[in-house]
Amino acid sequence: MEFPPDHTHTNGIQPHFSPSPPVEQRRVGLVYDQRMCKHSTPTGESHPENPDRIRAIWNKLTSTGIHQRCTVFDAKEVEDKYIAAVHTSNHINLIKTISSKKMDLKRNKVAARYNSIYFNEGSSESAYLAAGSVLEAAEKVAKGELNSAFAIVRPPGHHAEENEPMGFCLYNNVAIATSFLLNQKELGVNKILIVDWDVHHGNGTQKMFWKDSQVLFFSVHRHEYGSFYPTGDDGSHIMIGEGPGAGYNINVPWENGQCGDADYIAVWDHVLLPVAKEFNPDIVIISAGFDAAIGDPLGGCRITPHGYAILLKKLMKFSRGKIIMALEGGYNLNSLANSAAACVEVLLEDKPIAESFEAYPFESTWRVIKAVRKELSAFWPVLTDKLPEELTSKVAPLLQIYSSQSEDEYDDGPNTLSEDVTIPLSKLNLGEDVDDQVTATYSQAWRSELAKIDVWYASFGSNMSKSRFLCYIQGGQAEGMKRPCQGGVDKTKPKEVMWKTVPHSLFFGRESTVTWGPGGVAFLDPETNNQEKTFMCLYRITLEQFNDVLLQENVRIDTSSPFIDLNALDSIEHEKNVSLEALKDGWYHNVVYLGKENDIPILTMTCTHATVEGFKSGKIPICAPAKEYADTLVRGLVQGKQLSEDEAVAYVQEAATKPL
Repeated sequence: MEFPPDHTHTNGIQPHFSPSPPVEQRRVGLVYDQRMCKHSTPTGESHPENPDRIRAIWNKLTSTGIHQRCTVFDAKEVEDKYIAAVHTSNHINLIKTISSKKMDLKRNKVAARYNSIYFNEGSSESAYLAAGSVLEAAEKVAKGELNSAFAIVRPPGHHAEENEPMGFCLYNNVAIATSFLLNQKELGVNKILIVDWDVHHGNGTQKMFWKDSQVLFFSVHRHEYGSFYPTGDDGSHIMIGEGPGAGYNINVPWENGQCGDADYIAVWDHVLLPVAKEFNPDIVIISAGFDAAIGDPLGGCRITPHGYAILLKKLMKFSRGKIIMALEGGYNLNSLANSAAACVEVLLEDKPIAESFEAYPFESTWRVIKAVRKELSAFWPVLTDKLPEELTSKVAPLLQIYSSQSEDEYDDGPNTLSEDVTIPLSKLNLGEDVDDQVTATYSQAWRSELAKIDVWYASFGSNMSKSRFLCYIQGGQAEGMKRPCQGGVDKTKPKEVMWKTVPHSLFFGRESTVTWGPGGVAFLDPETNNQEKTFMCLYRITLEQFNDVLLQENVRIDTSSPFIDLNALDSIEHEKNVSLEALKDGWYHNVVYLGKENDIPILTMTCTHATVEGFKSGKIPICAPAKEYADTLVRGLVQGKQLSEDEAVAYVQEAATKPL
């Protein structure tokens, strides 16, 4: 990896070592408490977020003797008044009471209402201890009793939102501690840098400090155009904060997995560190998820323990090394324990860190870095300068084997792992092969019932091209697509294909997608407009197949039950369109009824009325399609004998340029 002369990196054989300052032993706190192991799945089934995670870290620290060089203290429960600074009273009441006897019969039903959450008799206590541990560690560092601290806690916190637990997270531990430090004026903490290096976006933390200029929130995560958990636009680089907080929210959204040490160090050097220097925080809190570590079953990235050590070492220059680390994700017990231990060694400043290696970032990494710098340059002039070509031209190849439309499977020697978004994070069983879990998930009784019902799926976008649509049925990749589709369970081709026009408006929006890359994609205004005429290619498929197309269009995670069953089909015919709550984070979760053909219902999927208003107001970007995507629509219209090529090009061009 090559850097300009003013950086501490080299690209040769001789490494550069950061010298250890000749100072007395730093006081590093460790908080660990076995009581946080009481939070587990209700019936003991396997789950990635399990008690062995914190045990593995603690065992590593004790077996190496690292804990003896630290100040170890037990956890204590957080007080509700501190939680209330970031969570609603309803949320607090939920977490406080969920483990009580009176909830025994309701607990699983309550958990099912949330995204990737489980509860048991020990969940309440563990959540209070986790939040209390991070808060106490932060307080001790702020008071100068400790130089830094690592809170080895679970359940994690960064996905938990103001009024909703999600993504294994019950309370937002880091947000609670951050709010506490800022509100305790006697501590003298006025500016806090939160660094979230968990592989998943810290959506909850972002929202809690969205308008706050006292908190600089930085998250680097797999995003893949909004398809990677927690999905949606929240993790986009254009999400920079609002009002007083504008410019104080920094997202670095990876376009792909496999990102490793070189990629993260490049982001540190060219985004995080320059801004952090200008911000000059009083304290640094790290949402320390280790699921971007090499070998993690949910992350698909490749940071080594040494890489984490370098990232942490670079942050030690701020706030006089006053750093609090709070455990978030990390599900490979070996890489989790080794990475955590490497970080504690850095906090102790016992060893110099070799900061050079012969590796380069991916081309996509430089592309993301440039986009982030451009978006934030108005707020942080230090990011204004263009990165030199001699730096960004050094790239590593990206080798990908895709396991689904939205996730990757990586061949990493003994660590060949994958995350498939057709399985909820909360239901991943690490004792089984992922492909076996997919098969088991799909083997549902509803499929045989819905396989007997035919519908017309009406496509107005790229699926007008039959070869493209068959990717959703049979799997594969059509011309112009950036990655293949997984396909459905029933791979039978459509029984019939026909065309018709409908009185609805076609337009293009959003800025990029996981399948097509940069550029807008097609949407149909669900509101009827007799002045408009949009071409639709109708495929006669089963209702089971339609559900699988819905799944892939919305890059969603659960097929344990159908999105559209017979009752929902009747409802759609009556209501004319139905927004599917289970797919609310997807772009095409509004199923619209367009009448019948040969007594078979015609259904399409598009955005909601509210989303159309978002497009009209500019809140959601209108964006012309990329050439590859537009060419696919043209190909479908021409091959379907609806328009000549010139007419099809003009049709797409008109839809892309006319105002909503």
